Amino acid sequence: MLTTLPRATPRNYSFQNFAVFQSSEASYKIQTKSEKCSMSPIIKKWMFCLCVFLQLAALERQIFDFLGFQWAPILGNFLQIIVVILGLFGTIQFRPRYIVVYTVWTALWVTWNVFIICFYLEVGGLSKETDLMTFNISMHRSWWREHGPGCIRRVVRPSSPGILDDYSYVSVTGCIIDFQYLEVIHSAIQILLSLIGFVYACYVISIFMEEEDSFDFIGGLDTYSYRQPPQEHVELKPVKPVGRSK
Repeated sequence: MLTTLPRATPRNYSFQNFAVFQSSEASYKIQTKSEKCSMSPIIKKWMFCLCVFLQLAALERQIFDFLGFQWAPILGNFLQIIVVILGLFGTIQFRPRYIVVYTVWTALWVTWNVFIICFYLEVGGLSKETDLMTFNISMHRSWWREHGPGCIRRVVRPSSPGILDDYSYVSVTGCIIDFQYLEVIHSAIQILLSLIGFVYACYVISIFMEEEDSFDFIGGLDTYSYRQPPQEHVELKPVKPVGRSK
């Protein structure tokens, strides 16, 4: 004799456990990736120190270029300051594209400083007496030309007739080091710091790429999602009651 039992409502305990497990696994993966993306304190310390040195060197050069009305270096220094801040932000906030921008700009910045060295050393037919650094707007030269270490600047009024009274000559004597060598030293320091920053940026990019290949950052679910539970088939079979013993 078959007895019809009331239809049992399927329990969703297994689905709830599965959803909780999958959501906890996803949160664990996301947390693990965020921990991996955060740089170690030593790397952050070196990164901060490098950015500080780069910014100080760029700001110091920007000030003296402003005093000498060197418009081409002023534009380059301004871009350098912006890109260094961008690279620092990209490293802290896990933005590899910003670091790639910094890497490309660093290569251009090194090339620009090599050109400045060649310009002041008059390599390849270049002449430091031209108005290239001022975009041919003015005849100003480097600020260090008249205000270098030990330089004595004297204004000499012309005594020849037929020359305007407001026209004067500037005599500079006693300089310990010539201005072109000071400009070369500034550019060499920029190249050295930029090469260190370039190597560091490539290292950070490699770390980010390894983490991208090692972790599934989107959800962390491989096969199923907690929004789409696995299909479970419940098969109901008639149950034969056990006879009562008299």
